[in-house]
Amino acid sequence: MIGAKVIALLVAAALAGAHGAAHAARPAKPLAGKVVGIDPGHNGGNFSDPGFINKPVWNGREMEACDTTGTATNGGYTEARFNFNVAAYLRAYLVREGAKVVMTRRTNHGVGPCIDRRARILDRAHADVAIDIHADGGPAGGRGVAVLTPVPDGPNDRVIASSKRFGRILLARYTKLTGIPISTYDGTNGFAPRDNLAGLNLTTVPKVLIECLNMRNAADAARLIKPSFQRLAAKSMAQAITAFLAGRR
Repeated sequence: MIGAKVIALLVAAALAGAHGAAHAARPAKPLAGKVVGIDPGHNGGNFSDPGFINKPVWNGREMEACDTTGTATNGGYTEARFNFNVAAYLRAYLVREGAKVVMTRRTNHGVGPCIDRRARILDRAHADVAIDIHADGGPAGGRGVAVLTPVPDGPNDRVIASSKRFGRILLARYTKLTGIPISTYDGTNGFAPRDNLAGLNLTTVPKVLIECLNMRNAADAARLIKPSFQRLAAKSMAQAITAFLAGRR
């Protein structure tokens, strides 16, 4: 007869094997080992320190202000708040997918950082991809999303093509999931190459800036203030990031 100790050892081994098999069968998280940068535009405290945010910094081509306050809806809902909320939802999605996420700001009650420092934060993190989240303050009659892409400017020369590829994926996922139309007033077919933004000029990782919608348009503004929409926007960004890093379209 088999002794009780032997039986106990056999049962333990079987359980360990089953646990190991289940662990091995568990799919790896799609963004494991990846670094993603999120740059929520502006900051909630920028209004309080015009001296700081107005100081000039080098954007790669010329001097421009360290930062701005951003825009707001006619009802006073600020762009900085919208940007940060979407960024926070996006970070949560990406972390669940296994990514290491680097944020250029972690709250919405500070000042700055300046736009050149934001670029350095993402560059030093060696992000595999980065996204700059904004909302526009365009004409009241215009609405929709636009993706701002970098142009060759020295530091970013090697990431122009990859940034454009990410931008195409992002625009497709964002419009499909949110239902927000392509901008009626900014760029061409949803894309606007820009050579005057430090966040794009100085960033050496694949990166685009998304103007999620027009805060001065009544229809866009009514949607953007809702947490449900902010989560949806973040989900579309997460999908685009995962597809880009997986080499999909």
